[in-house]
Amino acid sequence: MTDVVTVPLDVLAACRKMTLEPGTPFFHGDFRPDALLAVEEGFVVLRALGPSGSRSVVTCEAGAGEIVLPPAPEEALVALTRASVRLIDADARTRLLASPAHAERVVEQLALALRRKQDATANLAPTRHADRVRRRLLQLADRYGHVVRNGVRIDFPVSHALLAEMIGSSRETVTRALDELQRSGFVMREGSTYRLLLPPESVWR
Repeated sequence: MTDVVTVPLDVLAACRKMTLEPGTPFFHGDFRPDALLAVEEGFVVLRALGPSGSRSVVTCEAGAGEIVLPPAPEEALVALTRASVRLIDADARTRLLASPAHAERVVEQLALALRRKQDATANLAPTRHADRVRRRLLQLADRYGHVVRNGVRIDFPVSHALLAEMIGSSRETVTRALDELQRSGFVMREGSTYRLLLPPESVWR
């Protein structure tokens, strides 16, 4: 499981806090472009917005204790559950970078955000849909999973529609892919998320 690197509480306390209701989009103009967003609670995603009527694509996700960049002009930040984020402005960032230990945490978090962006791009590769869904579930389990009986449960709200946005496909295609993966014994649906029927050592990198 990927370690979550948190931002020091004394710095966060001085930063503006925003509460995000599920499904309400926030856009590029809602944030200072030099800000960093530290997720305190809940889960958020960045969605790339195409022309009206076109399919949106999730370009990054983040849970509690992680940092995400503000949405680009063609993106929206959306909470999957009720979430709260702290806006780390330029002054707070300067305070963090003045401490080598805190600066290392910020760099680690930005590296994780870059990795999530890279993974999101790789998931759009023209491979079989079942393989793309399988790879995305493994990525989510790596970052948000915990060991349960007979597998690893993903602590991230995952719907067919969200998975479709994460791999650049249709909801119907994802549903068929998940049916195939469930028949093969790879995954099992559990409430609003999934349990991978795999030993933990095959999930966490």
